[in-house]
Amino acid sequence: MSTEPEHIALAPKHFKQDKDFADALHGKDAAETGGLSALAHKNKKADKEALDGYFKHWNGKTDKEAEKERLEDYSSLTKHYYNLVTDFYEYGWGSSFHFSTFYKGEPFGQSIARHEHYLALKMGLNENMKVLDVGCGVGGPAREICRFTGCKIVGLNNNDYQVERANHYSKVYGMEDKLQFVKGDFMQMDFEPETFDAAYAIEATVHAPVLEGVYGEIYKSLKPGGVFGVYEWVMTDNYDEKNPEHRKIAYGIEKGDGIPKMYKREVAEKALKKVGFEITYQRDVAENNNQIPWYYPLTGEWKYVQSVKDLLTFFRTSYLGRKITSGMVGMMESFGIAPKDSTKVTDALEDAAVYLVEGGRKKLFTPMMLYICKKPENSN
Repeated sequence: MSTEPEHIALAPKHFKQDKDFADALHGKDAAETGGLSALAHKNKKADKEALDGYFKHWNGKTDKEAEKERLEDYSSLTKHYYNLVTDFYEYGWGSSFHFSTFYKGEPFGQSIARHEHYLALKMGLNENMKVLDVGCGVGGPAREICRFTGCKIVGLNNNDYQVERANHYSKVYGMEDKLQFVKGDFMQMDFEPETFDAAYAIEATVHAPVLEGVYGEIYKSLKPGGVFGVYEWVMTDNYDEKNPEHRKIAYGIEKGDGIPKMYKREVAEKALKKVGFEITYQRDVAENNNQIPWYYPLTGEWKYVQSVKDLLTFFRTSYLGRKITSGMVGMMESFGIAPKDSTKVTDALEDAAVYLVEGGRKKLFTPMMLYICKKPENSN
């Protein structure tokens, strides 16, 4: 059996325009440069276009018309968001852009990896499977799951900068025979039907304007009997859309995380069933009664730090660390190193952190509603 990667070509659509913009914004060395140093390489004119394209949607309005505009512009909104925040994410969090639960004595990095391993375990992934990673980021989870299971993974992402960085990491770590990252819109996938044995999404499908849309595309891409696992961002059953305080928290999460509209748990469950999936397992992984909450890295509470190795991550992600980062970015901006209004991004990320913690503490929000689903064998 050949070990050569099975490269998948997607229809161009508007992809050339997106790629040209990403190249103009991030520069020719985008793949090799990350973190805060990447701000110095950004094209200031293109960065302003990304800032304007993203923040035009966030004027404090939560009425139906404002939501409708964000939902209709989901693709552009999400692309602009990740063009603006990817470097900050990698600087503060690492290459796996997701939350996880924590056990006493467990370091941050180990927790992140365990969260990914658990998903792979519940899905039953193995070395004979071809797997789709929906909304793959810069490929951190794909690399970890590939090492853990031996499966081949195709990562789908509508942000060219992240695709480029993910493929760069594959080369650096010698994983090109197992991993491929491609540009694509998960609401309009160009894969042939029944291409994959399994698919997963880790805190990514929340960017979809309609969950039936992305779940339906995933369903179509799977072979009969294929499995889909997802850690979904949802508002819990405690959330009341009509409660102004609850809506404020949801809006703060939406604005700071590039989400056109947050939905309740029941919406995700109904959407999965509607497109044809059989839900074989479901659980809010955040509800584990651990002494250490999933949102601890954002809290600024030192009592939760698990190891010396965690100190750097915690320093960057805590309230104090975020303020220092914002100050550094402000200095870079004032000296013309970073693009103008870069601090608008750090301010939005700060708001996101505050509302994520508040939503978690009040049990209005979870970033890890886990669903393991199956496409019926007789789906044809």
